[in-house]
Amino acid sequence: MKIDILSLFPNMFAGFLEESIIARAMAKHKVEIKIHNFRDFSLDPHGKVDDTPYGGGAGMVLMCQPIFDCIKSLKTKDSFVVMLTPDGKTYNQEIAKKFSKKKHLILLCGHYEGFDERIKSICDEFISIGDFILTGGEIPSMVITDSVVRLLDGVIDQESLESESFNNNLLDYPTYTKPRVYEGMEVPSVLLSGDHKKIQEYRLNEQIKKTKSLRNDLWEGKND
Repeated sequence: MKIDILSLFPNMFAGFLEESIIARAMAKHKVEIKIHNFRDFSLDPHGKVDDTPYGGGAGMVLMCQPIFDCIKSLKTKDSFVVMLTPDGKTYNQEIAKKFSKKKHLILLCGHYEGFDERIKSICDEFISIGDFILTGGEIPSMVITDSVVRLLDGVIDQESLESESFNNNLLDYPTYTKPRVYEGMEVPSVLLSGDHKKIQEYRLNEQIKKTKSLRNDLWEGKND
């Protein structure tokens, strides 16, 4: 898989690409990730990428030309272009799974007061990671990249993926490790029983209980 990220602040990605699962996936050639500063595509002698909005208003708006030219330089028949924007669809695990099947993702990070509306014409999907305000699209692009890369074959073992939160629209079950008793709190005896069927039943019941309590919206969505 290939992921290209368009950003005005490429240095923000240094640690993200050099640590943990992302770094290992790149080292194993499971994914190729590149950061592109679309300011490099500006035709303005000063590298300008934004301008004042028509009709007036606060802030600056990202211009078409640098972003169009940057995307055109990267795009192939396999490319899927995602604009990170507050008015996009709220990101979730199902979208992560869909994106992980793509051969080439192009993630477009916004800044300032947003994009010239015409830039949407060269995008395939519009994504928000939640109803809150961020300075730009860099952190959302990292969220999407992390959630997608870990789903690629050979990045994480299959058993771990199958047992994670949201895989079956339920939160993950509680987990424990040594010691068996800590400050009077004991590991549930069923987990020490060696009875795999009972352990699976316990974990599923705990998932349901936890989801109903903490994320009833997920439980209701699962049972619509």
